[in-house]
Amino acid sequence: MKKVAIEDTNGHAPRAFQPLTEALGATGLALNYYERASGEHIGDCYHRHHKQEEVFYVLSGTATFETEDGNVEVDAGELIRFAPGEWQQGRNDGGDRLVVLALGAPRSDEPMDLRRTCASCEERTPAVPEESDGEVVFYCEVCGAETGRYGW
Repeated sequence: MKKVAIEDTNGHAPRAFQPLTEALGATGLALNYYERASGEHIGDCYHRHHKQEEVFYVLSGTATFETEDGNVEVDAGELIRFAPGEWQQGRNDGGDRLVVLALGAPRSDEPMDLRRTCASCEERTPAVPEESDGEVVFYCEVCGAETGRYGW
């Protein structure tokens, strides 16, 4: 058994994203904590996993998940599950801060399909991430244009 407080996992107050998998010593489950302000996304890309299923538990606020079937709102106290192969991306469309716990199983570093909107191509295209100097830079797989950055 292992018990941790979120604020203790990195030595200071919770960040907007806090990975909890390693802090708990989990081996078969990925676990992440998110806090998002209005207008912010839960993840960096519209994506799908090949083998992993994901469950998002909304602790406070309302999450809006973009899916192939349209947008789905998930309120505090509700959960949503995505099976392997289902496209999704969550965001905070509300005025209140969004707090979400995300669980993924099996824990996997498998590649996943990523999509981001490319201004040059004028559509959502496959995204290629590259890690550099403490941030991830996303590039359009079609034309090579930068489609976004995420720092930590």
